[in-house]
Amino acid sequence: MQVRNLTFAYGQNTVLKNLSFEICKGSVTTLLGSNGSGKSTLFKLMTKNLTAKSGGIYLDDKNIDTIKLKDFAHQVSLVSQTNSVDGQISVQKLVEYGRTPFLSSFKRLDDQDKDIVQWAMEITDVSKYREKCMTNLSSGQQQRVWIAMALAQNTKILFLDEPTTYLDIRYQVQILRMVRRLNQEFGITVIMVLHDMNQAIQYSDQILGLKDGEIVAQGKPQEIFTPKLIEQLYGIQLSMITTETSKFVLQV
Repeated sequence: MQVRNLTFAYGQNTVLKNLSFEICKGSVTTLLGSNGSGKSTLFKLMTKNLTAKSGGIYLDDKNIDTIKLKDFAHQVSLVSQTNSVDGQISVQKLVEYGRTPFLSSFKRLDDQDKDIVQWAMEITDVSKYREKCMTNLSSGQQQRVWIAMALAQNTKILFLDEPTTYLDIRYQVQILRMVRRLNQEFGITVIMVLHDMNQAIQYSDQILGLKDGEIVAQGKPQEIFTPKLIEQLYGIQLSMITTETSKFVLQV
C-alpha cells in the first residue's frame, strides 16, 4: 500500500499535509502521535472510511477510492476501536460475518468458508467460546472475537485501530503477541494505531510518527526512537534505556 501526496482537510482545517510513504508487504507498521496529530484521520482514509481530497492511497497501484467496498473487503480487513453488536449473538455467528463479502444474496457458507471461520477462531483462541453470547465475554475475549471476524475475511492486510485500548496488561500482551504471530506465520501485513510507545517499539517493524498532520519520523523503531523524537511527537521529555536487544521508554 502506497500513500502519495495525500492532503486532507475538515473545512478550512488541514489535518494531513502532503503525506507520502509506503507500507511494505509482510510488515507490522504502527502509527504514533499525540491526539490531534492526524493519525486517526490517516487511518480512516486508508480504510475507506474517508475519501481523499488531494493525492491518493494505492493498493496494487489502484487508487482505493476507485475500488468497490466489497472488492476492498476481499483484500483488507479492519478491527475498529469501538465495536457494538447485539449481545445475544454467539461468538461463532459473529466470526461467520467475516465471510459476508464473499457471499451472494442467496449463498450460504460452504465447507471452505466454514474451514476459514474455524481457522480464525482457532488462531485467536476463541473456539472454546463458540456457543457463548458476546455479552458473556470479557473485554479481552471480545477483542479476540473481533479480530477473528476480521481474519475470517482471509485478507493479507489487517488494520487495527488501538487494539489494546481498555484492556488490562495481560490481554494487551496477548493481543500484540497474537498480532506478531499472524504477521510472522501467515504473512499478514498489519497496520495499527497504538498509544503505548514501548509496545510500538517491541511489536512493530516500522513506525510512522505524525505531528500536526506531517510525518516527522519513519523507520525501524530501534533506530529512530530517541528522547528527542518523543519530545517532538508528544511535547514531553522522557528518558530511555537501551539494552543489548532493545530500547525502552521510561514513562513514569
